[in-house]
Amino acid sequence: MKMVSYPRVSIIFLFIGLVYGLTIQNNGGSIVIEEAWSIPELLGNATAAQNGTPSQLNANLLDIHNQRLAGMNANNVDYMVLSCAQPCIQGIADPDEAQQMAVNVNNILAASISNNTARFGGFASLAMHNATVAAMELERTITELGFLGAMLNDYQQSGSDGRTLLYYDQPAYDVFWQKVSDLNVPVYFHPRNNIDTIVNLMFAHAKFLEGPAQEFAVGLSNHILGLCVNGVFDRFPNLKIIVGHLGERIPSDLDRIDTQLLRQIPLGMPMKKNVTDYWHTNLFETTSGNFATELLKFHINQIGLDRILFSIDYPFVNIPDGTSWLEGLRSTMSPKHFHSLQRGLAEKILGLAD
Repeated sequence: MKMVSYPRVSIIFLFIGLVYGLTIQNNGGSIVIEEAWSIPELLGNATAAQNGTPSQLNANLLDIHNQRLAGMNANNVDYMVLSCAQPCIQGIADPDEAQQMAVNVNNILAASISNNTARFGGFASLAMHNATVAAMELERTITELGFLGAMLNDYQQSGSDGRTLLYYDQPAYDVFWQKVSDLNVPVYFHPRNNIDTIVNLMFAHAKFLEGPAQEFAVGLSNHILGLCVNGVFDRFPNLKIIVGHLGERIPSDLDRIDTQLLRQIPLGMPMKKNVTDYWHTNLFETTSGNFATELLKFHINQIGLDRILFSIDYPFVNIPDGTSWLEGLRSTMSPKHFHSLQRGLAEKILGLAD
């Protein structure tokens, strides 16, 4: 595996930013936080944005300062947080290889954005085989590289055959969640392509349901609900977890989820509150790739606008599609509420308003 050393000039640049404070562009535009980037070694076979081609998708994933920045400038996007496209490190089963790649990816991203931190921030990529190792790398990326949180692409593959799946809702990960709480940064949960065993069992009958139409929401919502029912938010009440695509459908079904989980209490479920409660204290959602105005209104009624952030899901979704939808909301919302969705809540959660 080719490792990339971290340039000294980037270390100095980021250190200055950490000491004197990060200033981001504010021209009245948006902040977006579920926007993918990658390196050549990790490019997969994802489906391109509408009217795009696989080669264009790969070019857009690798690019930061050319077509990506041009698209931001043309569509009133002030600031973009970059993260490694799924499955990234979560698709590497060997723990040593995964950790080396995580450090490599984080260093490359930090170096790549160090000359324009007014427009770009980063979420850390983490190997989740070992909670202590993950916690240490998260701390390094926050304190030394100036990252704003972490992106976890659902479960971590493990085992000699890559078929052991690690979920972070178990007590073994408490040391990691303690570090996240201590650092006071958010962790973004993103879906991933499932291992072949799951795909063959669940989607062989209708392969068109693989990916964002159905597979992604099914898989990630299970993980998020696992954090709830296994008591992670009770043990770590200050955790901030972000879920894309309007919450992977969970806020659309809270009444049924809460009602049916009452039946699990006599069976020893450790959750002390209910799932709706955690959407008011620990969980946030973004609009990434789900620009459904009526559904947004329903979610505002369910969980509150103070739990919802704008995002696009570039380059899997075209920047103009997201920003034109957002601008269409301006006339239907108060200036205060529009600002919260557009950038205000993101500034608060990411510590950009300090």
